[in-house]
Amino acid sequence: MRKSNILLSFGLAATVMFASCSKNSEPDPVPTPTGGTDIRGVISANKTLTKDKVWTLRGFVYVTGNATLTIEPGTKIISKRDSAGVLVITKGAKIDARGTAAAPIVFTSGESSPIPGDLGGVVVAGNATANGNHAQMEGVTDANYNKFGGTNDADNSGFLQYIRIEYAGKSVNPNDEVNGLSMYGVGSGTTVDHIQVTRGLDDAFEFFGGSFNAKYLVAYNCADDDFDFDDGYHGNLQYLISIKDPAFTDSKTGGDLSNNLEWDNSNGKIPYNVTPNTHARISNATLIGPNNTTSSVIGNYGYGARFRRGAQFEIVNSVFLGSKLASFSIESTETATSFITGTSIFNNNIIQSVATSPFNVGADVTNGLTAAQMQTLSLNLVVLANATDAKLTDPFNVATPKVTPATDSPLLTGAAFNGNFTVANGFDTSVTFKGAIGATDWTAGWTVWNK
Repeated sequence: MRKSNILLSFGLAATVMFASCSKNSEPDPVPTPTGGTDIRGVISANKTLTKDKVWTLRGFVYVTGNATLTIEPGTKIISKRDSAGVLVITKGAKIDARGTAAAPIVFTSGESSPIPGDLGGVVVAGNATANGNHAQMEGVTDANYNKFGGTNDADNSGFLQYIRIEYAGKSVNPNDEVNGLSMYGVGSGTTVDHIQVTRGLDDAFEFFGGSFNAKYLVAYNCADDDFDFDDGYHGNLQYLISIKDPAFTDSKTGGDLSNNLEWDNSNGKIPYNVTPNTHARISNATLIGPNNTTSSVIGNYGYGARFRRGAQFEIVNSVFLGSKLASFSIESTETATSFITGTSIFNNNIIQSVATSPFNVGADVTNGLTAAQMQTLSLNLVVLANATDAKLTDPFNVATPKVTPATDSPLLTGAAFNGNFTVANGFDTSVTFKGAIGATDWTAGWTVWNK
């Protein structure tokens, strides 16, 4: 969640702040016209965006009722800076966006010189359970369309496959923003895989409640958290990549930081132990921090994984490199207790941080948890002295990062799937490698770098 305006080291700060704040309220929805390539207002009947046209998303666009928005493989949807487009799939509606590796669907800027914030973002809401931490969707202020959640964890909001979302981030009000891909109360009947979010002003991915599962997600050069979980999200995730640009982040107040992973169960307005609990399960993530590179905004970077405010977590078979602060941070007594009792696990991972200690215990932890205990409870943990010991190809090359392991990398063997990762997670694949990529690079062909 973005807390304030952006800082850029590329001399674009003023332009970006103007782009992200110039629209402080939503236009009155109007029916989407049946002709032309502009998409506006409300879509209340089935509609298809065909690949033979470039479509322009104008302001907030709501897919409502029982309508399905179908987007053909290879379709390009652009957004102009003067009316940053936000696509909102409301409760009960569906999206059918099934791109392919050869023909991904692309949401991007329509400007000749694109900057973050040219596009608003993509928002999907469903009827799965959430814990009530948010009464409405962030950044979506129209009360007719901003509700989410229900009682059906098997709810189906459609398909999101092989999609790129570029230059997203719309600030509607202070602390009220749209992310690259926001999922609200989305159920497990929804198919989500092969999504890349690039150069966004706020979080790349933020999941508010819900039970959907996802694979093959890439967060690249986004300003705030790359994967942010809130409101009782309790799905399963495999193969995640997070790449941080050391020179691109948002300004920070009140202890907020840009992290690779951030977990919250409650923001404090309701009890930290409210249920359903934020309890994501992750296997095979590669999370690359800013490392020891210097920049004017490097102090805004935080942790590899930050678990706080009552959240529970399970992370296995993953690698954290170049975290500015600790790789592994636990905050709040409730979060610490779940780790001590084994409800939360951090097993079979490889970590390395720039900070002296890769472990952090928050000042609000009062049950006696220590950094040494965190290490002891993290079964089969490997702590590297240097990021190069992981032997990834070129993970800190911001322009063209390569997180594939070398042939002698310790990540190529040793993965383990047990406990919830055998019984409850339902992963299709039990692989031998740690991190997001083994010998075969699944990002090839559909992802784009150097943005």
